[in-house]
Amino acid sequence: GPLGSPEFMIWERLIKWKDETIEVLNNNLVEYNEPGMERFNNEKLGWVNRTWNNRYIRRAHLDVVDVRESKGLWMAHLCLFPMLTNGGPIYGFDIIAGEKKVTGAFHDFSPLLQKDHPLTKWFIEENKWFKPSKERELPEWAKAIFSGGMIAAGNVREEDELNKICTMAVSNLNNYIDKIRNHEGEAEMADVIKAQNYYSEHQQKNPHTPRVMQSLGLPEEDIKLFCSDNLFPFVSENQPYLK
Repeated sequence: GPLGSPEFMIWERLIKWKDETIEVLNNNLVEYNEPGMERFNNEKLGWVNRTWNNRYIRRAHLDVVDVRESKGLWMAHLCLFPMLTNGGPIYGFDIIAGEKKVTGAFHDFSPLLQKDHPLTKWFIEENKWFKPSKERELPEWAKAIFSGGMIAAGNVREEDELNKICTMAVSNLNNYIDKIRNHEGEAEMADVIKAQNYYSEHQQKNPHTPRVMQSLGLPEEDIKLFCSDNLFPFVSENQPYLK
């Protein structure tokens, strides 16, 4: 019956990842309402956007689009930026899945000021054991910001591989939240702002994001606004961590 079918396994596993992730964020950070974000919490569209922060992480953003019923797709995006005197890397995890396979899963601790930042080195060492069965080739905009150990998996069809990816993402999230504190105060604010905005600028060049959102059935106008202002916002005065 349906219990043994692959689509059940994939989405069920991803929702377990989502629940575990929210639990980690709730336990370690404080949720806040980001100005303008309420527009992108739309139950009818299956679209959820939530933000958290703490003394060391200025913004943790979880974006989930659940259109399993209407489009047969499920997508999540998680990104954590350190505070502005912290030269540490950015945590990123993205995954999109249909009924029978995960078309893409991407995960990195992307170094900004130091390409060989100790936390990125840790990430690369720690995750050497995992090799995607099918590697995705990275475009230029991505190579400019991601680390050499960035995980890019495509066409994941095996329960075991998906399990590894989800377990790794949560374990690395716990470690990131724990370890990023050690790098507070190591960098100049002006340098970090420049570096984090460079990261966001390159992420905004990703043509795949609006395309995926279109395929998920999100409104054109919302996609435009979301991608420019809310997905990878540039550091600006109206963000809560600067108050």
